[in-house]
Amino acid sequence: MGVLRPRGIIASLRAAFAHDASREELLQLAADRIQQVGSPYTSVYLYMLHDSELVLEAWAGRETEHTRIPIGRGICGTAVATGADQNVADVREVPNYLACNLETRSELVVLIRRGAEILGQIDVDSDVVDPFTEEEHAAVRHVADALAVLL
Repeated sequence: MGVLRPRGIIASLRAAFAHDASREELLQLAADRIQQVGSPYTSVYLYMLHDSELVLEAWAGRETEHTRIPIGRGICGTAVATGADQNVADVREVPNYLACNLETRSELVVLIRRGAEILGQIDVDSDVVDPFTEEEHAAVRHVADALAVLL
């Protein structure tokens, strides 16, 4: 299983920003670099908050039909509604789970926030049950924090 090393990803994001990368390019770079770590990072979706819904703006891995998610719906919408990251060990145990893919077994949602304002989130899906440790969560949080500054 891969281990996410946020320093390299953040350095890439900062370099892209310094070369006038667009918001779209920064989000896609983050998605690509996280997903490239490999298992357990099967798919990575970056949803940004637009009024009362999350809108998919970048992704790497498997496609999803969930391009817009209302606040409060599914694990992603719950993260925004509660203002708290979500680390779900087994998505089959969540009644309001919105399946991006049938193979997904766990999900880590980390909010991208600037102070109290929620800008969006990094949604990581895995085909493995309970793979996201506190260290993995913290690593994704570092990437989310960097995006909050650069966007």
